[in-house]
Amino acid sequence: MTDAILAPDLVIMFRAISARMTEDRDYLSELDGQIGDADHGTSMAQGFAAVVRALHDADLADVPLSDVFSIAARSFLNAVGGASGPLYASALMSAAAFAGDARSLAPTQTLQLIEAMSAGIAKRGKAALGDKTMMDAWSPAAHAIRTGLESDLAPEAVLARAAAAARSGAEATRAMIASRGRAARLGERSLGHLDPGATSAATIIEVIAAALCATGKMGQGPGSS
Repeated sequence: MTDAILAPDLVIMFRAISARMTEDRDYLSELDGQIGDADHGTSMAQGFAAVVRALHDADLADVPLSDVFSIAARSFLNAVGGASGPLYASALMSAAAFAGDARSLAPTQTLQLIEAMSAGIAKRGKAALGDKTMMDAWSPAAHAIRTGLESDLAPEAVLARAAAAARSGAEATRAMIASRGRAARLGERSLGHLDPGATSAATIIEVIAAALCATGKMGQGPGSS
């Protein structure tokens, strides 16, 4: 089953996310300092570092993929307080529920993990597109996944579209007034600033896309971009 995504592929993906969050820690905290508590970069870096440590210590031989996401959810929540902890824990638990007992996922099924994560965040945070939150990256990415699958595009092309949609959504938050989260208290003063949660979310989605494509397993499919 060489074209299936397995537990080791997910572990590599989480390592890549962790490395990028560590790299972007100061930038994300700087963005957060403009409209929040200046701790978003530190929280994201610490959270995904905890995920990597937990997965390294776990016995992942022939386990359901849901175990990988469940371990990630618990370790992220334990490491991160504030809003990001519960939101990303919900995203990861939603991915776990989608994966179920499967020990591998076909490329098109793997794409739906992004939809599941977006749905988990939306359910927990109650935010919608345009609220100037991480959903302004996750929601466009999920929509790109759905429309790409419906158009029968190759998985790699769908991932590229999802990553681009997430980044465009994050950039669009500069022109928004925050209506949810800590930044909402600033009202119109939040205008002109990138939302740090949307910015980190776009990066996470880009890293997920790159890591999955790097497996060489996502090029299967009848369509192309």
